[in-house]
Amino acid sequence: MQRFIGLMSGTSLDGIDAALVSFDEQGTPHLEASYGEAMPEELRSILWRLCHQDAVAFADIALAEEGFCQCQAKAVMALLEQQHLSADDITAIGSHGQTIEHAPYGHAGGPSYTLQLDNPSRLAELTGCAVVADFRRRDLAAGGQAAPLAPIFHEAVFRHPHHWRLVLNLGGFANLTLLPPLGNQRAPLGFDTGPANALLDAWHERHNGGAFDADGRWASSGQVNDTLLMHMLNDPFFRLPPPRSTGRELFHLGWVEQHLQGNEPPEDVQATLAELTAASIAEGVEMARERLDAPSTMELVPCGGGARNSDLLRRLMARLPNTTLLDADVLGWPADWLEAACFAWLARQRLLEQPGNLPSVTGAAGPRVLGGIYAR
Repeated sequence: MQRFIGLMSGTSLDGIDAALVSFDEQGTPHLEASYGEAMPEELRSILWRLCHQDAVAFADIALAEEGFCQCQAKAVMALLEQQHLSADDITAIGSHGQTIEHAPYGHAGGPSYTLQLDNPSRLAELTGCAVVADFRRRDLAAGGQAAPLAPIFHEAVFRHPHHWRLVLNLGGFANLTLLPPLGNQRAPLGFDTGPANALLDAWHERHNGGAFDADGRWASSGQVNDTLLMHMLNDPFFRLPPPRSTGRELFHLGWVEQHLQGNEPPEDVQATLAELTAASIAEGVEMARERLDAPSTMELVPCGGGARNSDLLRRLMARLPNTTLLDADVLGWPADWLEAACFAWLARQRLLEQPGNLPSVTGAAGPRVLGGIYAR
């Protein structure tokens, strides 16, 4: 049996998720344990500034990188201690890094790029484990979007013999994976549908403090502004065909403010942002269904932080009446830890020199082995 640790830090910048994943002799992954390391507020502030500046000093990057690696190492060591394991018990760490900017369409006519802050050499030194990192840029080099990467993992753990399934990641941004039944020759399809928690968290923090709107309670207290919703949904991104991906470079508070008259009650804006997430996902589901000629009746597996937001799920299910909601936890992969587990799985794929992307999802020229290896 081999064990890998996957590390994930999302666009919320709230902490490091660490997932311990074991693989049996048949190569089937199993989630053994998980651990969350909160992001120190000072580090979160530094990373937030890096994500929203056009020019930064090298010293600031080095400071953020060191702090981030220290936080990652704390998560790894705490998880090992929790499970009474040592670094020698771990085949490798799969580190996603912290996305600072994702620009698959380039910027001002320049080349496409994606930047994940990370220092796998330093992480290997701090933990005594081999590290696999820099997963996204090989797909980008092959003409892909470098995102989303999770669909190939969704295919490995959620594809059903008979049922069509939608796996929906509700992180800072929402991405979906449409999985045909096993035996169906059509390749899975996946893409980013648009914002999820990123705008909801930012608007909540501006008006109420606190990092997020717990269970969507503030959003549920407001009324959807239909005119505002229509204007937001008119953004050209929502009409792009897959492959497509996005991030804070497009959807941020400045983008929200461009659509406001200035007299909207803040809770109504929050309700409208929640409805924007649900509406854009529903449009994405319909786009995916038409492309794969899938039935309207499907199973939906929500994951990520938004899977715990009952207000958001209520809005979504109202727009997808023919779907059956499945609990990822019941399927053996708790919603909060699925992305971290994905990077443990991708690390193993790299060591086996097996593909870590789905060209049908990212648009890359073909399957590619993703990531670089940094020895223990």
